[in-house]
Amino acid sequence: MLQGLAPLYSARTRLLVLGSFPSVASLQKQQYYGHAQNHFWKITATLLSPVASDVLALDYDKRCNWLLEHGVGLWDVYAACEREGSLDSNIRDAQLNDLSLVQTACPQLQAIAHNGGESFKHATHTRHLGVPVYRLPSSSPANASWSFERKLHAWREVFTLAGLPVVGRQ
Repeated sequence: MLQGLAPLYSARTRLLVLGSFPSVASLQKQQYYGHAQNHFWKITATLLSPVASDVLALDYDKRCNWLLEHGVGLWDVYAACEREGSLDSNIRDAQLNDLSLVQTACPQLQAIAHNGGESFKHATHTRHLGVPVYRLPSSSPANASWSFERKLHAWREVFTLAGLPVVGRQ
């Protein structure tokens, strides 16, 4: 049984991005979106920083602190599962995280965004938290049918709806 990562959120979190479960690369690094080809960090840096390359050059802990300072938290819908490789379609015997913890931990929460279809399958649970719930196109390299620019546009829309200060390129 694989174990997921601890949640990354704070009392200042306005938008919680929920993935499904960390990739093999992310688990090995113990980092959210640790696969080099995943667009998550490039998307968030482009949207929330006037100079995305400055954010992308930070080490992981500093990037996480930067993300929290901008009101974005991270977690996954699954706490543990069995899976070969990194594909969501290979997830078996998944155990859900207790997402109700978010209600007290994130009093400023404005929205939840599911990063991809597997995560969004659990939108019925997250809707009980009383904030708008959105489906984002997966930032994963497995979602090759969406270009970076198309993903960026969809993510920009959700970040704006959540009241985040989007400053990156249009």
